[in-house]
Amino acid sequence: MQTLYDKANIFLAGYHSETGRDGLSSRLSAVEEEIRRSGTYVHTPDELTFGVRVAWRNSNRCIGRLFWKSLTVEDKRNVTGSAAVMEAIASHLTLATNGGRIRPVITVFPPRRPDGVSPVRIWNKQLIRFAGYRQADGQVIGDPAQLEFTGVCQAMGWKGEGTGYDVLPVIVQCEGSGPELFPLHPSLVMEVNLTHPSHEWFAALGLTWHALPVISDMVLEIGGILYPAAPFNGWYMVTEIGARNLGDADRYNMLPVIAERLGLDLRDRSVFWKDRALIVLNEAVRYSYERAGVTIVDHHDASDQFMKFMRNEERSGRDVTADWAWIVPPMAGSALAVFHQAFHNEVKTPNYFYNHDAWKEEKSISKCPFHADSLKHGEK
Repeated sequence: MQTLYDKANIFLAGYHSETGRDGLSSRLSAVEEEIRRSGTYVHTPDELTFGVRVAWRNSNRCIGRLFWKSLTVEDKRNVTGSAAVMEAIASHLTLATNGGRIRPVITVFPPRRPDGVSPVRIWNKQLIRFAGYRQADGQVIGDPAQLEFTGVCQAMGWKGEGTGYDVLPVIVQCEGSGPELFPLHPSLVMEVNLTHPSHEWFAALGLTWHALPVISDMVLEIGGILYPAAPFNGWYMVTEIGARNLGDADRYNMLPVIAERLGLDLRDRSVFWKDRALIVLNEAVRYSYERAGVTIVDHHDASDQFMKFMRNEERSGRDVTADWAWIVPPMAGSALAVFHQAFHNEVKTPNYFYNHDAWKEEKSISKCPFHADSLKHGEK
């Protein structure tokens, strides 16, 4: 098993090699002494910036890696206390939303200590998500994927309005205190109401989605150091909203509704009603976001961008690893260049790893290579 120093050595050697910096030997000596003395070491600001960007570059399940060098890093490793953490989160949302011209941003809070304690933990899987409410008849108002977390928020005293698009609060837990709930001020959440360029009836569906996707429950690993609170964002791909969030049968399930409005017979599969409704829904997403001035990319452009990323990496002498099932968008399949690529799904570090739900007791070790359990704590 690699020790913490071994992991630090590999990371720092890569950092010095790619950036052309001198002083690797002296830096490794200092890190070795720091680990011997304290059981851990501290990344310099430049090491942290390099690490989070390479973690994006190594993210096997992300199609948007062409822009990995553009990631803005907000170093909040000195921030403690839930109120201060929430202030940093609010700053992240404002900086990243940027009036609709989305910036890729990551905010890095204190790392996990050698004793395994996480000074900061954000309970939300994404900073912005809509609540889900189970009705007496079994139907769900809102997002079915958020039923459990909505229940967690309600148990802590939060009460939504019961609409299909109630923005959930953020739950922050800091060392030495219980979880605290913070409603998001409306000014922090930019939303886009969906309309269609040629179907006037579409607006009456009342569909909306938020502008900014911010992953907030993954563990950032850099050179053996784990950062359990490091929310990060890019921008949406059209199909993430249209084909998945609003289109999936176990999410907002809008395809039958749209197909009926199109006058299609849902009993007749030969008319491809799901496919035709899917096209209309994704047309509406792209049209509405572009009309609102919100950064978004469609699946065709995203595929082309990933192919450019692959060429860039090949020129740099690096192999591109990827999870094919995640890289290929949920529409157009073989019409996209990425569909015809074969990838090794090797997990490289630095990287972002899944964490167990903060409100659940961790009982078992995940065998998923993309889970934080696959990372073993380094030894002195």
